[in-house]
Amino acid sequence: MEKILDIVEAIAHEKGLKPEKVKEALKTAFIQTAKRVINSKFAFEAVINSQTKTLDVIQTITVVADDDERLKDEETAPAYISITEAREYDDQVELDDQLQIPHDLEEYGRTAASSLHREIEYHIQRLIEDEIFNKYKAKIGTLVTGRVTRVDNNNATYIDVDEVRAVLPMKSRIKGEVFKVGDHLKAVVRRVNMDKENGIQIELSRTSPKFLEELLALEVPEIADGTVIIEKSARIPGERAKIALVSMHPQVDAVGATVGVKGVRINAVSQELIGENIDCIEYTSIPELFLSRIMSPAIISAVEIVKDENGEAEKAIITLSSDQKSKAIGKGGINIRLASMLSGLNIELVESDKSEQDGSESSSEQKESVDALAALFN
Repeated sequence: MEKILDIVEAIAHEKGLKPEKVKEALKTAFIQTAKRVINSKFAFEAVINSQTKTLDVIQTITVVADDDERLKDEETAPAYISITEAREYDDQVELDDQLQIPHDLEEYGRTAASSLHREIEYHIQRLIEDEIFNKYKAKIGTLVTGRVTRVDNNNATYIDVDEVRAVLPMKSRIKGEVFKVGDHLKAVVRRVNMDKENGIQIELSRTSPKFLEELLALEVPEIADGTVIIEKSARIPGERAKIALVSMHPQVDAVGATVGVKGVRINAVSQELIGENIDCIEYTSIPELFLSRIMSPAIISAVEIVKDENGEAEKAIITLSSDQKSKAIGKGGINIRLASMLSGLNIELVESDKSEQDGSESSSEQKESVDALAALFN
């Protein structure tokens, strides 16, 4: 048989695989072939002979007495050999020894050769798929670039990304985006699945907040090198986004570095997102102060954090003047929705003018009640 180590090196080089993994795949292929053409119940082992560079198929079998009942059982018999028969292979063998019997697949003719070829192809292909699967599994949430190869009737966009084809579903496209064959686009890996019927399935997204973060890292060197960290982000794709930034260096302004001179950096990202407006906010771990910042452009008067029975923050009551309420809510509720997404809290707005008015009315009513009671006792 052809020198197996030469085949291993050739396959590993051609497919970009690790030689050790190719060796294991070939061993599995040889064992499966031996089971198919010799006996499926035999215990086989595949061993690479480093001197001859060939692969030997070895059957391991336990030596038992000639009258052992296990030799008569169809289910157990393949795992055992009588001591008399075993001594035909090795005259020094004893009871309970593990006898190793070599098998040459070439002796089993074209059937074995054809079966081995199919097994090798199958296991190498599985190895390639596993490598690609693990590679892209590790890329979930990271940016990839590819070329559009097809757009189907459901407006799902298929993109060639290096050695695989990924899909960008309609739901993961920014509203108003239209792609055609040949276009190059960026997206983040959202999900990676693999099954026997469809193989590897890679789903991309352009609507994920992670896509915004990856684009910013691409455009802003301070984010890429970790000087500025994106603490939190929230998006309503194609409309507006808010990002909370923190600087790890006292001399670096997180918001200024991200926006860039005359907004050149943030505008480049906004353009990729079909004109999505991006609010940059300086992050703080003080929830009241953080909420006051993320409610921008509204100016708020006070923030009260309401906690649940376990002491976890679950709601924020924000007091503001009536003329700021529409700014706080935003067009179609977009500002308050993003603020809620970014803070992770339900937000309740209370007008300060109304609170003061309700307070004064209540005081007046109380005064009238006291006067009425006083008149009764007089």
